Amino acid sequence: MAPLQAACACVSAALLLLSGAGHTWLLCAVTLLLALLCISAFIVPGRPSHVCVLVLGDLGRSPRMTYHALSLVRNGYSVTLAGFRGLHVYVCIHVHNFFSLDLVGPRILRYVLKVTVQAAQLLWELLRIDPPSFVLLQNPPGLPAIAVTWLFCVLRRCHLIIDWHNYGYSIMSLTNGPGHPIVRLAKWYEKMFGRLSKSNFCVTNAMKEDLLHNWRIKAITLYDKPASIFKETPVELQHQLFMKLAVDYAPFRASSDCTGTNVEKCAFTEKNLASGTVTHRAGRPALLISSTSWTDYDKLITDGSKLPSLICVITARGAVQLLYVDGCVSERLTPSHSSSGPGPHCRSR
Repeated sequence: MAPLQAACACVSAALLLLSGAGHTWLLCAVTLLLALLCISAFIVPGRPSHVCVLVLGDLGRSPRMTYHALSLVRNGYSVTLAGFRGLHVYVCIHVHNFFSLDLVGPRILRYVLKVTVQAAQLLWELLRIDPPSFVLLQNPPGLPAIAVTWLFCVLRRCHLIIDWHNYGYSIMSLTNGPGHPIVRLAKWYEKMFGRLSKSNFCVTNAMKEDLLHNWRIKAITLYDKPASIFKETPVELQHQLFMKLAVDYAPFRASSDCTGTNVEKCAFTEKNLASGTVTHRAGRPALLISSTSWTDYDKLITDGSKLPSLICVITARGAVQLLYVDGCVSERLTPSHSSSGPGPHCRSR
């Protein structure tokens, strides 16, 4: 009962702080405390073989979590994959879909309302699924997912496991700045509730060391591994794609001195029009596709002068994308094309 009492105390303390310890809110806090204690007495713990894999976002954009779900199924666990149903999800297990929410009004008001509604919805939906023994949560997004999921795990007497992909507050700082009150609050929240998880793992050793050094959270590094559906693209399909891209983006085109009457060429492949044979071109550049949305590109830029002939496709947009291009220029990577589509393409000198 100790974890439940701690959860109730946290909720009660939060209500008191927000209310200025008024009598009405004090009564609400006590009522909530008693309600949670009563509810916990009737909640049956989850089955040892059942796991809830949770993403407070589009499941189709969370392949790592769907791979976790598939791996658990292959190892004999029953799995509920919970999140927003957007893009196609490559899983053959039960998917519990949340509804998305669109609000209008000032940004700060929309954010507060969104977090409040999502917290209530998330707790309600979690209480509806088959009781799990473990909840595997992706972070980010962690607000309000970490706190709500931890409270649910206390009520259900199950374990919370967090898969740290990044820090949610650092992503918020890209838009609001690191000193913004919301960002500072999000950092405090993420640090406090992140420590309450039973186990943790992350995507890199750097993340593992940062979690331990700054937040005293012990995590295990679990590297990504693509699903079996991902295979090497046949060279014929590669050629079709590169020729299509070459129409709009100059870096994909073959140089003018490499053209021939019976050969269709791009920067990477060539096709013999007589025989229909497609091969990779000798001396072709390397192709790097990168999103600058949440990644640190300093290593790439610093080592840019040591790279071979290279074409970079940058998929991010906005200020971060422009920062990446500026870095390419300053470190001897010359932008050869820019558009509002896939992004600027950079070729090394």
